Amino acid sequence: MNPRLLFSGLVFFFLALQLVPGHRTNPPVGEWIQAPEPVEAILRRSCFDCHSNQTRWPWYAYVAPTSWLVSSDVDEGRDHLNFSTWEIYDEDERIENLEEIMEVIEDGEMPPWFYLPLHPEAELDDRDREILNRWIADATGG
Repeated sequence: MNPRLLFSGLVFFFLALQLVPGHRTNPPVGEWIQAPEPVEAILRRSCFDCHSNQTRWPWYAYVAPTSWLVSSDVDEGRDHLNFSTWEIYDEDERIENLEEIMEVIEDGEMPPWFYLPLHPEAELDDRDREILNRWIADATGG
C-alpha cells in the first residue's frame, strides 16, 4: 500500500473524529460541600475536576478521541460523587460518601494513577491525607 495514501487516510480519519466531540459541561453549582479552607484547597486541587461541576477542561478534552474518554470519566466521577451538589445527599449518604473518600484515598485509588502524569499537582502527599482523614473523622464522628 502506498505510504502517502495510508498517511492521508489516517489524517482524514483523525480529522473526521473531530466532528464527534465529547460533551464538556459544567452544570450550575448547588450547595457544595462545606469544608475548612485547607480541606477545600486539597479537594479543589485533587478532586474537583472529576467530582464537581467546576471541571477545568484541559486542552486534550477538546481533541477526539481523548475528549470522549475525558468526558466519560468526568460523567462517571460526578455520578459517583459530586461535591457541587452536596445538598442532594441525605445525612447518611454524606457520611457514607466521606467514609468512602477516606477509603479510596488510603488505598491509593484516588486520584487515579492515569490522571497524575498530566496533573502532578493533584497527587496527595502524607500531609494532605492526614488533613483529609482528620476532617472526615471529625465530620463522621469516627
